[in-house]
Amino acid sequence: MTGKIKLMAVCAACLAAMAMAGAAEAALQPMVRLKDLVTVEGVRDNQLVGMGLVVGLQGTGDKGKIATQMMSNMTQQFGVTMDPKQLNTKNAAVVTVTCQLSPFLQPGQNSDVLVSAIGDAKSLEGGVLLQTPLKAANGQIYAVAQGPLTIGGWADSGAASTVKKNVVTVGRIPNGAIIEQGVDMTYSNNGNINLLLRQSDFTTASRVVAAINSKFGNIAHALDGRTVSVGIPPSYLNSPSAFIASIEGMSVRPDTAARVVVNERTGTIVMGGNVTIGNVAVAHGNLTVRVTENPQVSQPNARSGGSTVVTPQTDVVAHENSPQLVELPSTSTVEDLTSAMNAVGASPRDLIAVLQAMDQAGALHGELVIQ
Repeated sequence: MTGKIKLMAVCAACLAAMAMAGAAEAALQPMVRLKDLVTVEGVRDNQLVGMGLVVGLQGTGDKGKIATQMMSNMTQQFGVTMDPKQLNTKNAAVVTVTCQLSPFLQPGQNSDVLVSAIGDAKSLEGGVLLQTPLKAANGQIYAVAQGPLTIGGWADSGAASTVKKNVVTVGRIPNGAIIEQGVDMTYSNNGNINLLLRQSDFTTASRVVAAINSKFGNIAHALDGRTVSVGIPPSYLNSPSAFIASIEGMSVRPDTAARVVVNERTGTIVMGGNVTIGNVAVAHGNLTVRVTENPQVSQPNARSGGSTVVTPQTDVVAHENSPQLVELPSTSTVEDLTSAMNAVGASPRDLIAVLQAMDQAGALHGELVIQ
């Protein structure tokens, strides 16, 4: 009986440890819908681009030759021949027009377009885009765009000053593009579909496979850390889109690598919750050097025949704050480190230097990414 009691106690301890580990993991990563973790191979956007002319501006258009040349070409298409030198381009601007051709769009449907000035136009406010063909990378025209621009700002200028709000050389045309031809999307290949993880991870791919197989049987397997191949069940062979919809709502707990991202230019630090720190002691002091220029003017006496001389005088003062020693045990996390550094008054840039030194010392158990 004593052996059984000990075995039951050990099992209970193991279950408690597993429950605590599961709770800790749940605190780090929430359950996420499968549609937010993966994309379906073959279902993608396509980029379209074109060059057009915006007219109707209030004297804020281009001054370059490209605008006059485009206006001259446009008038010739309507049977009017004009000398480019006679054209006034203050009310017109040359722009690029970009559009994202979403999956499954068919001819006659609409899409938003983004219009951006190319030349020296001061503002596109109040402008109207003339019909502009939009091409893909293969050179074919997939849409045409036209319509009035919406600008998320304004600009007013006077003789000596200018006041602007937001960017006035970029605008949008909601539903401004009309699709002329669609793009065929093939996402089912011989009864199989491939799910592509947005973030490559073998553990997450394994969890996606387990979630799908638990509901539909043994139909999914991971090809690598990013691709999960799924066989379409016989009941869904005639409607693969319904099968995709049925698995998109499934919830999976993703796994992420321990990573610290540092941007030294802005002093930004983003740390994952699963980053841990080994047993380490940290001492960091601040050295401040101040250089002050205080030129002295030497003025000669009257009628002495001398000249005024400026003598440079430089004062250099160096001050170093007393470094404070912070000791962290091997069970510490980044949260413990930040709390300790904040307690001694360290700035984010100080923490960046500490993290870099800890990574070199091998005490930072995670990937340090410096942007």
